[in-house]
Amino acid sequence: MENIEQNNPQDEQPTKSLYDRVTGSVVIKFGVVFFLTLILLIPMNLITDLISERKYREQSVSNEIAVKWGKEQVIASPIVVVPYDDVREVVEESSEGVKQVVKTVVNRWAQLLPDEVQATAEVSPEPLKRGIYQAVVYSSKIKLKGKFVGFDMEKLDVSAEKLKWNEAKLIFGVHDVKGLTANPTLNWGGAMMELGKSNYEMRPYQENLIVDLPLSGNEDLKQGFELDFDIRGSRSLNFLPLAKQTDIDVKGNWSNPSFNGGHLPESRDVTDQAFAAKWSIPSFSRKLPQQWTGGQQNIYDFLGVDLNSENGEPSANPYDAIPATATVAGVGGSAEMISSDYDMVQINFLPSINNYQKTTRVTKYGILVIALTFVSLLFMEIIKKQRVHIIQYVLIGFAMVLFYALLLAISEHLGFNIAYLLAALATILLIASFVRAITKNMKSALIFGAILSLFYVFIYILMQLRDYSLIVGTIGVFIILAALMRLSTKIDWYQFDKR
Repeated sequence: MENIEQNNPQDEQPTKSLYDRVTGSVVIKFGVVFFLTLILLIPMNLITDLISERKYREQSVSNEIAVKWGKEQVIASPIVVVPYDDVREVVEESSEGVKQVVKTVVNRWAQLLPDEVQATAEVSPEPLKRGIYQAVVYSSKIKLKGKFVGFDMEKLDVSAEKLKWNEAKLIFGVHDVKGLTANPTLNWGGAMMELGKSNYEMRPYQENLIVDLPLSGNEDLKQGFELDFDIRGSRSLNFLPLAKQTDIDVKGNWSNPSFNGGHLPESRDVTDQAFAAKWSIPSFSRKLPQQWTGGQQNIYDFLGVDLNSENGEPSANPYDAIPATATVAGVGGSAEMISSDYDMVQINFLPSINNYQKTTRVTKYGILVIALTFVSLLFMEIIKKQRVHIIQYVLIGFAMVLFYALLLAISEHLGFNIAYLLAALATILLIASFVRAITKNMKSALIFGAILSLFYVFIYILMQLRDYSLIVGTIGVFIILAALMRLSTKIDWYQFDKR
């Protein structure tokens, strides 16, 4: 009689290996996904470095264009300088022990600011391209009209007899004379004169244009003047108000000017095609007095438009440029006399869209999108009971990192908005099709694609809000977390312990 063996069904089930038990653990899977999210910070940082490198390249090209076209211009009020000899006597003892008086003569100047100045400017900014990069340059017609009232001789430190009236000069300052298309013309009391660049010893501005004044005494200074010129520049147009009363009126065909410096306009009108702004500035905030005597000194130190950018930092202390030996009538020589960007009227013509700045802001949300995507994929894996290998998590993670490289590359050619749309669509289609291949389920792929779309739309909305991005972003993440918590209650987490 044959013996029939009866096998226990439980004995036929293969024993799971340690690898299967580890990889099948939900708790360990969560830990691995969390660790993978942190690892993806490395390529995210590489993308951030790439954005910084491209941004630096754009700035370099912009600076090259500015050097050839014209740099940021500073238009300063003209000043009148009248030289005189400062005779100093010093008692010196010779080698034989004989004391003698030694006289030294030093060139000094009496300097006078205008009583009033009205400045009008018509600016025509435009983008100038070089390759895929561009810089904003402008051409401007500027007119300065004002008057001098002469020195107050009672408060001047030098007598009228010592002043060399026949050597008096009017000095006008601009920041980059390369931007001038012709020599400025000066109307001095009806007499037409042409200013020119000179190596005159007195150089109060960055670039100085000088003309001789036909003066025979202080009364000849009580004249009106008009100064007309055309000038080119880039990125910003700046005015340094030095008169007792300065009125500035600027118009231009630019839709998004930025008003910075130390004075905001009293009135402004900005449309989609043009802008107009007016300033009325008294001398109370001016660092210089109306008149003073002394030697060579700088009137201002210009730091540039980057001072007002997100990461702009002054390259040097502007007060270091003024000589300690300068003397001012009624005021001791001090470095606090020099003006800076904070004393100017500053109009910045920045690009309407800064692709690199926006791309940098998007990358700051990158780790949040990756983490939420991995959590959503893990929940779908648990609910659908469809295992996703860790290698597939890695591939999806790298696809999401590649989104930022796509965004950067496309935005350099087509602009940020179109680049964001194309990069997001490409990433969503790639990951959704990959999920479809993993799960063999079109519905799961569509749901996951919808979740990714929701994340990218959410980030794009945050980019547009700016001032309200923090509160909207916090509320949005709170709602997503609440949805995930609600979804987690539908899952029997103890079933994995039973397994």
